[in-house]
Parts: sequence; structure tokens; C-alpha cells
Amino acid sequence: MRAAARICGLEVRSVGPKPYPHTLLIANHLSWLDILVLGSATGCAFVSKDRLGNRLIHWLADQNNTLYVDRSARRAAGDQATSVQAALQRRPPLAIFPEGTTGHGSGLLPFRSSLLAAVAPPPPEAHVQPVAIDYLSSVREVAWFDESGRANAMRLLGRQGTIPVTVRLLERLPAMTDRKALAALAQERIAASLAASSSISHPL
Repeated sequence: MRAAARICGLEVRSVGPKPYPHTLLIANHLSWLDILVLGSATGCAFVSKDRLGNRLIHWLADQNNTLYVDRSARRAAGDQATSVQAALQRRPPLAIFPEGTTGHGSGLLPFRSSLLAAVAPPPPEAHVQPVAIDYLSSVREVAWFDESGRANAMRLLGRQGTIPVTVRLLERLPAMTDRKALAALAQERIAASLAASSSISHPL
């Protein structure tokens, strides 16, 4: 992931407390580059929808033992939570993007809480940590919105110069039993971090 990030021109800097083992990372989502950024910064695996729609993105996800779930199957929510809990028993962190898709870069999309059922409350020894992925002045350029995956990849890979990005690992969240409240708190913490850096003028 680090090598791929460098090849794509990403200059990744991480700040904040490193994830404990058995940690679920909750991050904002702007681009397929997020996989490289977060993977290189934390060594995490990912939870993703089972249809990524792009071979390059799917290949990138496969490199970090991605856990694929069918988010359209509402009746399978319990099975999805069980799969996430089982993945959290392994030491490396596990990351989700609760927005469910990438946005336009001007603000966060609503955080979906369905996958957070696995950590509301968290299993023994498990932790929940929000992460703000901050592309700084490049946020609008990087955002993948209203553009095909191929067109976006060609545009970003063909650009000149580097893309500085900061991964802000925020303080762990308290144990909670309400997954919707947990999603709201994670979104609030990430939005505040992005707003403080002025990368997003209207974070919510």
C-alpha cells in the first residue's frame, strides 16, 4: 500500500494515536485513493460492498484482505455484523467508510449505521476509532463524484506533482449500545477535525 501510494503521487502523513489491535476505524470517504492512504498509514484491512465496479479499485481492496458484504441484503445485517466481529478478532485494524460512497468534497454524506451494529456494544478487547482523511487543498480535485471510475483514475494518475494528505487518527470513542448514536458521534468528530483544517468549509 505504501509503494502504491507513492506511485500515485500521494504524500501521506499520519498524526494522532495509532490504532490498538482489534480496532474498527471509521473514516470519511472521498476517493478510491482512500484505500491506499488509510492502508499505508495504519496497515488496516477494509470492509467494503461486494460490487466495487472497477477492476483497479477491486484489486487494491483485495491486497489488504478486504471483507466484502452485500449491503443491499437487509435481512443479512446480522450476518454482516457477525463477519465484522470475527474480523476484529484479528490483530490488524479493520476500516469502514460509513458514508457508503464517495462524495463531492464539500461536506460529509450521512453516516450509515448498519455495519456499526458489530461494535454497539464492542466485542471484548475491541475499540472504535474515528479517522479524518484530509486531502487539504486538493480535496475538490481528488473527490470522486459524478465521474466514471476509469475517468477519475486516468485524471488523477495523469496529473502532475504530488497530493499531500493527512490521516488524523482521533481519540477512541466510548463504548456505546446505540449504533445510530455511535455513527453520529463518529461523524461529528471527523467533521470537526476536517473543519479545523479548513479543507472542508461546510463539513456537515
